[in-house]
Amino acid sequence: MDVGIRELRDGLSKHLASVREGRTITVTDHGRPVARIIPVGAPTKLEQLVAEGKVTPAARRKGRRRAPIKASGTVSDLVDEQRR
Repeated sequence: MDVGIRELRDGLSKHLASVREGRTITVTDHGRPVARIIPVGAPTKLEQLVAEGKVTPAARRKGRRRAPIKASGTVSDLVDEQRR
């Protein structure tokens, strides 16, 4: 169900009642989708794909981030220096 921002604001209780019934609402701004309101118990797309066996979760988390590179000067100075 698509609902404009103004319509959502004016009828929030009615729309939240339909979400409680299990419906998903797509909020639009000038006809373009900007948000989705889903029931709390509904699985996310990722959870659905994992349950269907189409996606497997990562075996381990990403490694540690590298330490930032220490440099003197601004980024603009560094880029200018590299272009020479």
